[in-house]
Amino acid sequence: MGYGKQGQSQTFAKNLFFTLLLAGVWPLLIGCEKIQLDERVSQLCRQDGGVRVYETVKLSAGEFDRYGVVRVPREKDAKGMDAYFYEQDVHYYLKGNPELWRLNFRIVRRADKKVLGEATSYARSGGDLPGPWHESSFGCPERSDISDLKRQVFVLEQ
Repeated sequence: MGYGKQGQSQTFAKNLFFTLLLAGVWPLLIGCEKIQLDERVSQLCRQDGGVRVYETVKLSAGEFDRYGVVRVPREKDAKGMDAYFYEQDVHYYLKGNPELWRLNFRIVRRADKKVLGEATSYARSGGDLPGPWHESSFGCPERSDISDLKRQVFVLEQ
């Protein structure tokens, strides 16, 4: 025996209700995950994020370019004449969508392999509702990339 029109309309109403309920709850669930990951990023930043300088290097004005920056190549691009190079490591805590990672830069003096300073940052990207828009992201701390590290390690000789 069939349900009849009344049974079909009740089934349709239930399906519609659960579809709308899921559509309303789904964004909240996704938002909760992003909030938790962003809090994790903030916590990691408080632990060891930022720039740490172990030794400053005084250089003459001629060793800076016209923008006041010292050329420091990545380790794999460094030539034998380069006195300094930088290393970069990325560690993924979570890959896919969303992603959570740690980025670390270290400036190394070639002569003695001493690490002169390091910059560490953390970031989250993704975890949004699927769609045609760009995914969201969150990272910290500010001013903790290789450019910031170079500005703090290499100083103008007075």
